[in-house]
Amino acid sequence: MTPGIPPALDRPHFIGIGGAGMSGIAKILTQRGAKVAGSDSKASPTTDALRALGATVHLGHDAAHLAEDASAIVVSSAIRADNPELAAAEERGIPVVHRSDALAALMDNLRPIAVAGTHGKTTTTSMLAVALSSLGLNPSYAIGGDLDVPGSNAEHGSGEIFVAEADESDRSFHKYAPEVAIVLNVELDHHANYASMDEIYDSFETFAGKIVPGGTLVIAADQSGAVELTRRLRDVSSLNVVTYGESEGSDVRIHKITPRGLSSEVTVLIGGKLLTFTVSVPGRHYAHNAVAALAARVARGIPAHNPAGAIKSYTGVKRRLQLKGEAAGVQVIDSYAHHPTEMTADLEAMRAAAADARILVLYQPHLFSRTQELGTEMGQALALADSSVVLDIYPAREDPIPGVTSELILDAARAAGADVTAEHDKDKAPAVIAGMAKPGDLVLTMGAGDVTDLGPRILDHLSAHAAE
Repeated sequence: MTPGIPPALDRPHFIGIGGAGMSGIAKILTQRGAKVAGSDSKASPTTDALRALGATVHLGHDAAHLAEDASAIVVSSAIRADNPELAAAEERGIPVVHRSDALAALMDNLRPIAVAGTHGKTTTTSMLAVALSSLGLNPSYAIGGDLDVPGSNAEHGSGEIFVAEADESDRSFHKYAPEVAIVLNVELDHHANYASMDEIYDSFETFAGKIVPGGTLVIAADQSGAVELTRRLRDVSSLNVVTYGESEGSDVRIHKITPRGLSSEVTVLIGGKLLTFTVSVPGRHYAHNAVAALAARVARGIPAHNPAGAIKSYTGVKRRLQLKGEAAGVQVIDSYAHHPTEMTADLEAMRAAAADARILVLYQPHLFSRTQELGTEMGQALALADSSVVLDIYPAREDPIPGVTSELILDAARAAGADVTAEHDKDKAPAVIAGMAKPGDLVLTMGAGDVTDLGPRILDHLSAHAAE
């Protein structure tokens, strides 16, 4: 059956329509013919792309933006209860739909593949979407980041497969019932919602329990949290479990990962055959993501005989070690890493790709709660760089926590032997980091906040210095 517009979502209003998850759902609904409207705090290439598709996008949040005929309000967990549009909808009795419920409704009558894990979801979901598209299967997909141009984070395809990034942060991934699910890793994060690893394991067990009977869980064999989750699920007879990784006994075993500058060559043993393909982003963790995507395709019944052909169209996701440009012999690369494990993985990937080049990092911590719990580990990760500049914490949806500042990270970094400095004025940071750089260096803007906006400004400063 061809999927249509879910009930109550024929005239939806999205609060925060420009967000990574929200914009993808809005795009798919627009492509299916819904009359989509929404609001966001500021204009962006993503809101521009939605307008080009026919969606109505208001700037700022005001009750007047809510159309008289709105059939539902779509919100994410980041929307506060005092938002004026949300308050107006509740007064008028308009149904409020969480983003995850809207996404689940879009999957009805399709065959979902859901990608979960503390890190790597966006990259792996993207790799799957690109590979399936290149194989002519025309999947629908919803990703937490743009592939190449604004608005490329989602697509309503004509095929039967729906690939979705499944967010564990607020337990919303419990809403999905995939035929195939991937769990990349299981670690403690999202401290405002999870108090312990036991809560994390329980949440992932619930997610795995949502896989349809006879479905498949593709799960990492090398990461301790994923191994423990596999142990906890061993008695679930209705679930097929496929492990992947470098560990002996992995069902899909990685034999070799060879760095090739800003890419990697990967050799895997799958179905009794050795296959080799290239991943267009550097780093062991991205190679593992590609193998997880390959294993999911095989679990879905898609032959693995030509992984190189299926993955060759994948050129990366914005903000995942994305090259922003080069000036004065210095490459500027954007990293979304904001958890210590991600920071370590990206810095190790850059170290492998950089040979003898220096690595300089402009780091912006993300969330007060995350910094409170993991600030020490963030500082230790920065010791892998040659020099770092640390900005103030990007609050996103959170209010400040007394005593929690970037100094927690700076102190830990210095204790680990790192060369770090603080910069409290974000507008001065591009000049500071550009002034530190020399020809041949790599500069990383790192973090999940608006530090990504500073890459072009760093390049401008480098160009200006070179012209002097």
